[in-house]
Amino acid sequence: MSRSPSIRSLFARALVLMLSAASMASAAAAEFRNIMYLTNQHAIFPNDTRTAPVTHVAMSFMRPHVFNRDPGGHDWPEMWQTVETTRTQFRDGVAVLIAIGGWGDTAGFSTAALTEESRKRWAANVAAMVEDTGADGVDIDWEYPGGNGEDYKQIPNSEKAWEIAAYPLLLSEIRSALGPDKIISAAVPGKVGDMLAFTSTTLPAIMTQLDFLNVMTYDMMNRRDNVTRHHTGVKLSIEALRAYMDRGARAEDLNLGFAFYVKWFKTQHAPCVENPVGCPTVLMEDPVTGGDLGQAGAFAWADETPEWLRESWRDALDKGRYDPDDGSYYYWDEKLDIWWTFDTAQAVKNKFGSIVRTMGVGGVFAWELGSDGPEFARWKALNVGVEGEDAVPKAQKSEL
Repeated sequence: MSRSPSIRSLFARALVLMLSAASMASAAAAEFRNIMYLTNQHAIFPNDTRTAPVTHVAMSFMRPHVFNRDPGGHDWPEMWQTVETTRTQFRDGVAVLIAIGGWGDTAGFSTAALTEESRKRWAANVAAMVEDTGADGVDIDWEYPGGNGEDYKQIPNSEKAWEIAAYPLLLSEIRSALGPDKIISAAVPGKVGDMLAFTSTTLPAIMTQLDFLNVMTYDMMNRRDNVTRHHTGVKLSIEALRAYMDRGARAEDLNLGFAFYVKWFKTQHAPCVENPVGCPTVLMEDPVTGGDLGQAGAFAWADETPEWLRESWRDALDKGRYDPDDGSYYYWDEKLDIWWTFDTAQAVKNKFGSIVRTMGVGGVFAWELGSDGPEFARWKALNVGVEGEDAVPKAQKSEL
C-alpha cells in the first residue's frame, strides 16, 4: 500500500491555506531585489561587494535531510563560513539566507512533506537552525516537487504526484515556524515543463507563504533536450515568467535568474551547418537511467577550461554572436560540433530592457557570485542594471 497522502485531501488543505489571510507572507518590497547565491566551490569575491547594490545573499547549501529529526538539537552542519562573516562582506542591511536543497537533493524534502507531523517537525528544525545561525530566513531549493528532477528515471513522476499538493503545506509550516518577519523564498524551475507543482490551483497558496520566487531562467537547455536552445535566452525567460504570472504570481514577487557559467552541447553536423539555432543534438542522456552520456557540460567563468575544449572555447569568445531574435549569446563550433550558450556582460545588460522592465519583475538573482571570477564582468553588468532600476520610480516602472 502506498504511503503517499491522498492528493484530494492535500489539495483541500492547500485551498484552505490560499484563503487564509492570517498565514500570508509579507509581500511588500522596499527596493528592487538583487540576490547573490554563494558557495564554497568558488569562494572568491570581487573587491566591491561592500558597496555593490546587493540586497540578499543565499548561502548554499544545507541538505534537507538534516531537518528530518526530532526537534531539540542544535548541531547543524557547518558551512564554509558563518552568517555573520557573510554579513560583513556586503553592504549594511543585507539579508543573509540559508539555501536548503539544490539539484538532485530531493529525498529529504519528500520525507519532510509526507505527513502533517513530518512537515511540522521539519519546519521546527529549520526555524531552530535560523535562530541558531542568525540568518534572516531560508531559500527552499527543491528541484523539483512533483517530479522531473535528477531522479525522474528512477522514480517516475506518478510516484511523486502527491508532492504537488504537499509542497504548499510544507511551506505553510515553515512560515508558521519562522513567523512573519523572517524571509522565505524558493528557487523554482525555468522550464515550463518542469513547473509541475506550480499550477493555477497551487501557486496562489504557495505565494501566501513566500516573500518571492527565484525563477531559474537558466539551464533552459539541458541534456534532456534534442535540439539547441539558449540556456539563458530572453524568449525562454519571458515564457517562464509569464507562466508563473498566468498561474497566479505577481510580477513584483518574481526574480529573474542569471547564470554566471557557460554550457556546451554536442550536436549533429549536417543539420546545423545552415543554422545552428534549433538544430539537432546528439543523444545526451541515457534513455533508461537518465545518466549523463558525456555529450554536454558546464563550467564557471572562474573554472579552468577542460583541455580538450580550450581551442573551441577561445573561438566561442572570439567569434560568438548575439541572437537578436531569441536574446542570447552563442557559438557553434563546426569542427567539433559543439553548441556553446552563455551570457556576456552585454547580454546581461540587455535583459534589463528586454525582460526586467517590460515584465515588471521585482528583482534579479545570480547563480553564483564566485563563478563569475576573476574578472566579474557579468557581476558588474548586473549591478549597473540594478542601479538603473533603483533610479526608476515605481510609478514609471509600471508604465514601461
